[in-house]
Amino acid sequence: MTGSLSIAGLGPGDTALITPEVSAALAEATDVLGYAPYVARVPARAGLRLHASDNRMELQRAREALELAANGHKVVMVSSGDPGVFAMAAAVFEALEASPECNELDIRVLPGVTAMLAVAARVGAPLGHDFCAINLSDNLKPWELIQKRLRLAAEADFAIALYNPRSVSRPEGFDRALDVLREAGCGERLVIFAHAVTTPKERIDIVSLRDAKAEMADMTTLVIIGNSATRRVGRWIYAPRRAS
Repeated sequence: MTGSLSIAGLGPGDTALITPEVSAALAEATDVLGYAPYVARVPARAGLRLHASDNRMELQRAREALELAANGHKVVMVSSGDPGVFAMAAAVFEALEASPECNELDIRVLPGVTAMLAVAARVGAPLGHDFCAINLSDNLKPWELIQKRLRLAAEADFAIALYNPRSVSRPEGFDRALDVLREAGCGERLVIFAHAVTTPKERIDIVSLRDAKAEMADMTTLVIIGNSATRRVGRWIYAPRRAS
């Protein structure tokens, strides 16, 4: 097989955070696939075909990418942030598992700056001790599992990065997540709401969990719940390196 497939992370929004490795792959690509808003971040040029698709077409997109690469194209699958964090890398390998004829294809995963790292850098070091990341979308897993993971993460005193907190189709899920964390005794923890981080629309709000409201988040918001030791120092937020 003469083609290749790179699964690339475009970072959180600022073009300065796209890695040189990803930029080089895009410069050599014949085809770029991805969710439409992410493909729109890739400049058009002669010889480059842009294949934008809907957000819920991950497997179809992955299969198309494998087919194009198998037929000799230099394909780049783009995601925001890092492609291995709640993004397209897993979907590509799921499609690959069902297409053993593509097992010898040249596939690379090119890391990017995921939202929780960009947000943490903006506010200080809220992920300076143990932390976890939870996707609040229940499109591919039941709410009961999300609830269990939230409760256990709170019990373990992790800082928690929450991806995909609230959308038009599921406006109530984040409110329920906040309730789970309050019931777990996290009401005094600091909560960082980072909207469209590293873009001109960036907005960051920091409140206690007891004062957090569901409407403070949308699908462009990354939420970080601090652990019980997370504290302020001037305008910064950080988690001490030593466990309490």
